[in-house]
Amino acid sequence: MSKGKYKDADLILKLYDLRREKTMRDARSWFFTFNPKGKEDFIDVLTSDKSGLYRMVISYWDMACSLVNNGAIDPQMFNDANGEHLFVYAKLEPFLPALREEMGNPNFLGHLEKVVKECPDYETKLATIRERMQKLIALYQQRAAAQAAGALAMGAAHDSRFDNR
Repeated sequence: MSKGKYKDADLILKLYDLRREKTMRDARSWFFTFNPKGKEDFIDVLTSDKSGLYRMVISYWDMACSLVNNGAIDPQMFNDANGEHLFVYAKLEPFLPALREEMGNPNFLGHLEKVVKECPDYETKLATIRERMQKLIALYQQRAAAQAAGALAMGAAHDSRFDNR
């Protein structure tokens, strides 16, 4: 491996370490469950207590991709070592034109977009990710409903014990 590749690998490992930081882990975990349906969902997030989490995830991946776009990290090595940037972009991409217009920033998430669009077969990858996201969201909603139903049943059982006194 060339000296340049070692430097690329070192930067990738440093990016990985940043992703392991607790606040970043919390932000990534929250972003995984964020299910935007329109531009308004982003505005709602930006005006909520989740704003920092949202901004942390998107700015992290745009920054990481800027390292690729500016030649600090080999694109193939970056894409071989990461996949989360594709997931983030797949979630944001349908809304990017409206978000860019709303923010008055035509370059918003431009580094992320460039890296993703330079991935071989990126459209198929994004479609697969979106399909997987929908399945996971459905599973998440089913589990949440089951937990809520279980909590209601526990509450009803608890209440019935007091009715029999």
